[in-house]
Amino acid sequence: MRRASPFLLSGLLTLTGSLHFVFPKIYAQIIPPQLPAPEALVYLSGVAELACALGLALPRTRRLAGWTTAALFVAVFPANVQMALDADGRSAAYQWVTYARLPLQVPLVVWAVSVARSRPPLRLPGS
Repeated sequence: MRRASPFLLSGLLTLTGSLHFVFPKIYAQIIPPQLPAPEALVYLSGVAELACALGLALPRTRRLAGWTTAALFVAVFPANVQMALDADGRSAAYQWVTYARLPLQVPLVVWAVSVARSRPPLRLPGS
């Protein structure tokens, strides 16, 4: 599982990063209103997620990409909070999900940090 972890996180980021380009209006709605150019931020964060995904998939860049991914998860947290705050007037189930997903950001950050801290597998001479 330890060897698969960077690739699983990379896959998750590939999926979520791609969705920024498929459904940009949905993502733009959760950008906090204090931030400028929501559509540009959606595309920028999508590119950042895809770049992190690529970095995690490559052993040479995995450590840096792990730390960058952790920072990205922290940076996008305000959008998740905004989504929960804007859930007022929606169904009770939707509101519950938007608040319940907030603490899920913590294990994502921990996962990215664990990938950043992991050591590459030892290579035996001649292999």
